[in-house]
Amino acid sequence: MPTIGRTCGVTLGFRARRAMHVAFACVALMSSARGSALAQTAAGVNPLLPGPKPPAAASGLRAAVGEYDRNGAVVFVIEDSARLFLVDTAKSSASRARTTAQAIARAHLVKQTVGPAAGTNQLRVTPVRSVADVRREAMAASPPVEKPPAKVSDLVELVTLDKSIKLEIRYATTNNFLGTKFYDEARAFMQRAPAEAVVRAHRALKPLGYGVLIHDAYRPWYVTKMFWDATPVDKHWLVANPADGSKHNRGAAVDLTLYDLKSGRVIEMPSTYDESTGRAYANYPGGTALQRWHRALLRNAMVAQGFVINPSEWWHFDYSSWQDYGIGNVAFDKIAR
Repeated sequence: MPTIGRTCGVTLGFRARRAMHVAFACVALMSSARGSALAQTAAGVNPLLPGPKPPAAASGLRAAVGEYDRNGAVVFVIEDSARLFLVDTAKSSASRARTTAQAIARAHLVKQTVGPAAGTNQLRVTPVRSVADVRREAMAASPPVEKPPAKVSDLVELVTLDKSIKLEIRYATTNNFLGTKFYDEARAFMQRAPAEAVVRAHRALKPLGYGVLIHDAYRPWYVTKMFWDATPVDKHWLVANPADGSKHNRGAAVDLTLYDLKSGRVIEMPSTYDESTGRAYANYPGGTALQRWHRALLRNAMVAQGFVINPSEWWHFDYSSWQDYGIGNVAFDKIAR
């Protein structure tokens, strides 16, 4: 496990595959911390705000934002305060050098294609096995045996608690990372305590003009096994090991994002949902200031209600007492309405 210099006064060690994406996470964290401090000292400012809201980046700046190849090394061009900055992971310490589109061209930086193709919102992973085959195997298999859970399962449907929560259940469609339908119904369930916590987060965001949009919540165990068996080994970080079960299987995890209450539009984040790239990491330093601000706002709202951040997926949050619930394998159509 190589060491990537010292950033923020802390020596960071990461797997080589992740290092180039995460080594400068402190850049985003320092910026967020400064903004939060300003917000907390201003009387009457909502404590969920991660500092003053930045304006949307101009189209010219947005076009330059991204990951670039420089002689085999990855560098980031990010936007902050209506300016472009170059973040270089090849250096021994965190660096943010102001740059321009002209400077990018002069340096012969080659922009990399990261994320879904233009006009789409879902990055695809090619299954390593027939999804039909893994489905048959998963349906015939059984979840791992555990000791009796501390709490009896009490799955509730999120939209029955607050009808203004929006749903975009990708796994009930073919618009997901494996390109196949996993759920027969576009519904979202959680155990009662975490479900009520999601509702509180949703309502806390409303005064700021936002609501939550759910991509996934309770997930039957057989679906987790399908994910694992169909996903390439180098992408296994994106899915849970069925031998352990997942927090989604327990009804104590949720995948969600923000939507704008006035327009109903989904808010843009540094990556798309279920994206199997470094942009998915919770502290990925790239993107625009507004994208990072919205990601921090979602994080603040969820953490305030007892959820824990997943460092590999900005959209995924685990309820703090997830271990109190057992692994579930009940299909949606078998859950009482």
